[in-house]
Amino acid sequence: MIQLRASALMFSLIFLTATSYAQTATPDQDQATTTLNVSVNVVQLFFNVKDKKGGLIPGLTKNDFQVLEDGKPQTIKYFTAESNLPLTLGLLIDASGSQMRVLDLEKQAGGEFLSQVLREKDMAFVIGFDVNVDLLQDFTNSVHALKSALNQVKINAPPSGGIPGLGGGPVPTANGPRGTLLYDAVYLAGHDELAQQVGRKAMILLTDGEDQGSQLKIKDAIEAAQKSDSIVYVLLCADRGFYGFSGYSGAGEMKKLTQETGGRVIEVGNNFDKLKTAFNQIASELRSQYNIGYSPTNTARDGTYRKVEIRCNNKDYKIQARSGYYASGSRD
Repeated sequence: MIQLRASALMFSLIFLTATSYAQTATPDQDQATTTLNVSVNVVQLFFNVKDKKGGLIPGLTKNDFQVLEDGKPQTIKYFTAESNLPLTLGLLIDASGSQMRVLDLEKQAGGEFLSQVLREKDMAFVIGFDVNVDLLQDFTNSVHALKSALNQVKINAPPSGGIPGLGGGPVPTANGPRGTLLYDAVYLAGHDELAQQVGRKAMILLTDGEDQGSQLKIKDAIEAAQKSDSIVYVLLCADRGFYGFSGYSGAGEMKKLTQETGGRVIEVGNNFDKLKTAFNQIASELRSQYNIGYSPTNTARDGTYRKVEIRCNNKDYKIQARSGYYASGSRD
């Protein structure tokens, strides 16, 4: 059993028992809500609309969209262009050996991002992961406290060779040495932190995408993020030269994680300017979201996964949204 260690808080991993709790509201409500009403189930979807060049498209209305669940059309109950609803953020930073040359860039750019994006009613937390998963700062609105947590992050690699590219060979499986508990960190951020919150939620990972030694798999990390209704962004901070002949393969699994949750992967390498630009793009996307709510025609709360598709009447526009949700009416 994995434990998330922190100076003021310790909580343990509960394997795959998380249940989703989609936002709920009264059927005739025109505005989004952040409260839970167990009598009526409303699925709430935050998403971006982009043109062919990736530019954000503002000013669209409810009539510009259609929503399908498992291929069946749904009736939109409310629609807003959302920029002021409070935002809850989790910043997860990789402190494994492979990040030695980029960690300082990550901490600096991450601190500037928090200063830029956090508003009065927003909250954020910081997790560092390496051979352990550490909650360095729990939910707070204090940018100073969050930056202090980031500054605590230091490289923590295994005591002997097991690092890819430094004579350690390929990345070990979950039964091998612990080195970068990436999937465990995402699970814990979703299940133990973000799943307890309501409203707009996002997880931002600063990592090369390589997992080494997690007890959980990528599918478990994706499921936890989905059940917490969190968008996941990954900033691939990868010093490719570090990996030597073992090669680099972190991008593939990170693409799965972000596509399933409505975020995306942005490759920044070890370039500080690219990292700052990526953070600016994420800030713009989080402040330029649309929000659609609908009551599913399938009313069963059976815990199954439901595929959701948002379509825009303008076929040239691209929707960036999560791919579905888990139909459950209670929290675990």
